[in-house]
Amino acid sequence: MSKLTVILGSVREGRVAEPVGKWFVDKAKAHGKFDVHVADLKALNLPLLNEPHHPRLKKYVHDSTKDWAATVGGSDAFVFVTPEYNYTIPPALVNALDTVFHEWNYKPAGFVSYGGVSGGMRAVQTAKLMITSFKMVPVLEAVNIPFVQQLLDNGVFKSNETHDKAAPVMLDELWRWSEALKVLR
Repeated sequence: MSKLTVILGSVREGRVAEPVGKWFVDKAKAHGKFDVHVADLKALNLPLLNEPHHPRLKKYVHDSTKDWAATVGGSDAFVFVTPEYNYTIPPALVNALDTVFHEWNYKPAGFVSYGGVSGGMRAVQTAKLMITSFKMVPVLEAVNIPFVQQLLDNGVFKSNETHDKAAPVMLDELWRWSEALKVLR
């Protein structure tokens, strides 16, 4: 079974990544085609590019990087749960992406984005540009959640029919790409 890692991309206090991420992880587990794991960037607390060597060399000296490399390297697909910060993804997510290189290669990625009127889609567009430089394949299908604050009830994300239908469609596509890219990995 392919391993899907759901990455919570926000580290701010009061972040929405936790309730949205929990909802999506439940959907991914119910989908049944992936062994689902969560990587919470807040809990991981990756230092800002503290390795002395370029990530392409894979000469990691810090345990935090070695652990992150093992998580990313051991995954077959990713879903980034991300808000939009100033039309792009959060700095913690950029740092997590930049910390390793080869471990991302030839793996598909999907996005669950949230925010105001755009639902985080502007952030997703900038993230897609970035992840292709890691030889990743961003899938077209996504879950976008506009006006996310209106869908929170006592810290629980209350999805609607659009979100509930979008999640399995994206997961199906991630699974297809994950299987297809195995030959390149």
